[in-house]
Amino acid sequence: MRLVIGNKRYSSWSLRPWLALAHHGLPFEEILIPLYRDGSKEAILRHSPSGKVPTLIDGGTTVWDSLAILEYLAERFPDLALWPRDAARRALARSIAAEIHSGFTALRNELPMDLAPPTPGQARSAAAEADIARVTAIWRQCREAAGAEGPFLFGAFGAADCMYAPVVIRLDRYRVPLDPACRAYADAVLGLPAMRRWVEAGLAEPWVLTF
Repeated sequence: MRLVIGNKRYSSWSLRPWLALAHHGLPFEEILIPLYRDGSKEAILRHSPSGKVPTLIDGGTTVWDSLAILEYLAERFPDLALWPRDAARRALARSIAAEIHSGFTALRNELPMDLAPPTPGQARSAAAEADIARVTAIWRQCREAAGAEGPFLFGAFGAADCMYAPVVIRLDRYRVPLDPACRAYADAVLGLPAMRRWVEAGLAEPWVLTF
């Protein structure tokens, strides 16, 4: 398999499927294309019909969009249980994954993905605060249901955690206060060896963007 991604420092969409592959030790070739540079779009189009990252190429199959790639991996490697095996939990996991995939515009705009710690104390709009409140409510709901089954949203690390991993980074880097349950969840995600590798590589990248 080959995974086409953008800058690790900034590409939240690229992180999601990369984390699923790397955490579970699946063999894949990483193709990193720096974004927002001359020729970036053309380089991506050589791999992806959408002209966007990420894109997974598995033999003759090409899958683009983070959530679509996670669904593909869940079908391709069912033993990984990227989605909960229980039907009700699986429905919840897919619902919250779709919610973060399509919403939270204010959070995205005001707390852009950046692995380097930004200037603290930046004001946030009421819309961004509402997004943060919704995210943390989702985390608490899932963690309360998971109980002692593991530190992630549904106990074991899965696709829903991949979808929320960039939000964990955002809330951590922008020093958003978290209650103990959400802080414990965030720390579990940030402590994953694969996540640490991503952050270390992203901080070492030579490309710096200004928002």
